[in-house]
Amino acid sequence: MPEPLAVLRISPVRRFAGLVMLALLAGLMLYVAALRPPDMLGWRVFLLALGGAVLALTEAMRRATLGSLCLTRAGLFDGEGRQLAALDDIRAISRGLFAIKPSNGFTLLLSSPGPRAWAPGLWWRLGRRLGVGGVTSAAQARAMAEILSALLAERDARRDNDRG
Repeated sequence: MPEPLAVLRISPVRRFAGLVMLALLAGLMLYVAALRPPDMLGWRVFLLALGGAVLALTEAMRRATLGSLCLTRAGLFDGEGRQLAALDDIRAISRGLFAIKPSNGFTLLLSSPGPRAWAPGLWWRLGRRLGVGGVTSAAQARAMAEILSALLAERDARRDNDRG
């Protein structure tokens, strides 16, 4: 993997708070289903299933937030070296106040759609959109977005020079 230009790590406090909130929600649902069940069996099954799903989400977030994201001149990579978006595939970056983006993050608009994927609290991909952020450090996400914007401007200027 090429030399990293920016690394986006997980904020320990936000990670802890997110995991605790999800675990408490799962525990509350399982508690209500087990000790104070609604009269209807359907509601009890629903609460047990939803509590189990939230518990599974908590574990998925715990595993996903052990990693980090790395920006290089080639593109955006996860901590395991898997490429999430090639620089040539990124059309634009969206990080405004009203942009559809994760907390403390930004969204990349890609040229071609990729498979749906999600690392809870770190990134998600849906069609041509790749959202980066969640329980990440706001300052690191802002720095990565600035560097990425500069890389995109440099790439576009180079393409314009090649055409002209």
